[in-house]
Amino acid sequence: VKSEGPKLVPFFKATCVYFVLWLPTSSPSWFSALIKCLPIFCLWVFLLAHGINFLVAHRSASRILAGLIFSAVGDAFLIWQEQGYFIHGLLMFAITHILYSSAFGMKPLDLKAGLLMGLVSSSCYAFLYSYLSGPFTYLVAVYIALIGFMGWRAVAGMQLCNDLWTWTKLSACIGAMLFMVSDLTIAVNKFCFPVPYSRVIIMATYYAAQMLIALSAVESRDEEDFRKRN
Repeated sequence: VKSEGPKLVPFFKATCVYFVLWLPTSSPSWFSALIKCLPIFCLWVFLLAHGINFLVAHRSASRILAGLIFSAVGDAFLIWQEQGYFIHGLLMFAITHILYSSAFGMKPLDLKAGLLMGLVSSSCYAFLYSYLSGPFTYLVAVYIALIGFMGWRAVAGMQLCNDLWTWTKLSACIGAMLFMVSDLTIAVNKFCFPVPYSRVIIMATYYAAQMLIALSAVESRDEEDFRKRN
């Protein structure tokens, strides 16, 4: 953690810039899109700082980087969501969750965790269903299924019960849960009713989630270093 911390300093600074400037969402612009995406750009740099060879050699890390790229595009679309680009942003983040799920892998399977995440996802959709109409009835269902699947793979990989967890797997798990909180807050605020301090909740959990998922990508390097020392 100490070795990775300094590489995240630009991310923390960019996040502070976003919250300090707190540009109004009522007047979207390319500048506001840049400020919103800047912390994610810094996470690109964080992963690239580990070397191109590292990213090429480890598919999980490269998939997380790809997910961060699609996330930044999705963030930009959501700046103009009131102008009709909400679905575009939804699609970009759906691709992000597919990439993150692929990065977390399918082993171990952990069907109990899958059942739990399925129940959580179903409950969230059941709550939202009566507020949805038109294509959002189906689009939100697919999106919730994708993010629920991503959450399952993150939780399953942690292996807390078997005492096989690592700090990077825990990071991925917490990151996935925070991502779900962020997206659920967006959905409730957009389709159901105004959520107090929704923007703070959405962006704080979102940035924390992306940082933790990016941190989980360095697990492969930790394992390599451990093998070399032994």
